[in-house]
Amino acid sequence: MHKTFTGLLILLGLGLGQLATAQSAPSTDAPLRFSNAPTTVAAYDFRFSTPDDFYLQTLRDRYGLEAVAAKEQTTLGKVKALSLWVHNRLSHDGHTSTPKTDPMEILDHALLGKPVQCVEFGRVMAAVLTAMGMPARPLFLKAADADKRSSAGGHVLTEVWLDEFQKWAIVDSQWDVLPTLNGTPISAVELQHALAKDAPGLSGETSTDAKVRYYFRWLQPYLFYFDTPLDNRYGVKTMSTSLMLTPIGAKKLTMFQRTTKLHGMRYTNSTAVFYPNPLETHQAAEPPSLGQ
Repeated sequence: MHKTFTGLLILLGLGLGQLATAQSAPSTDAPLRFSNAPTTVAAYDFRFSTPDDFYLQTLRDRYGLEAVAAKEQTTLGKVKALSLWVHNRLSHDGHTSTPKTDPMEILDHALLGKPVQCVEFGRVMAAVLTAMGMPARPLFLKAADADKRSSAGGHVLTEVWLDEFQKWAIVDSQWDVLPTLNGTPISAVELQHALAKDAPGLSGETSTDAKVRYYFRWLQPYLFYFDTPLDNRYGVKTMSTSLMLTPIGAKKLTMFQRTTKLHGMRYTNSTAVFYPNPLETHQAAEPPSLGQ
């Protein structure tokens, strides 16, 4: 009887422990919490090329980017046209990697009929948008357990500064989807919140037959960690440092898919730091208690 009772207590303890672990596991099902405290101390230096830089002039002229967006009268129209262009120029294969990181080299690689992964879509789209006067950056999304997964730990798309809306917005040229909330383009963090709240005004602009609702369901688990390069210039030697936006209370992610160490990563909980206006200043400010 004593042994039976002890065994029941052990099983009960294990069950409660597993329940507590499940309840405390990070999830994107609820809106993630971030700081939006005013910035006071300059710490991170975001750098972007300008459209008149030689590299971007060459990209724009070689691929006729002005003609791609010539018929569009609105900022969103131009972004959509350029997204469709990248979508059609590149072919996706998540199992085939390429060492190329230069956008024009990636485009040349694609001309040979070779597929690329999501990261190449993100990088090419960022360069194309910047060449057309819209500062952009590749955005790396990572699941809450990205360090424990052996594969499918994240996704890469693009964030672009839309001066007309005075905000950052995401566009995914691999899927050709530009998420909007009540008709306004939104950032990755805003998308995470909208999905968690099942916001009725959430939709997506696309020029293809992309299934937007399916795309949102597929993307949602990756909307936990967000990181982007601090140096987004082209045709010059750039710094390899990145900035990761982490939810309040979440651990700092230092490993990706079990084996890839995240070198040169800086961390912040502040959306004000992660989302500066790139046309006002290249400096992102970080309260001393948050900077790492």
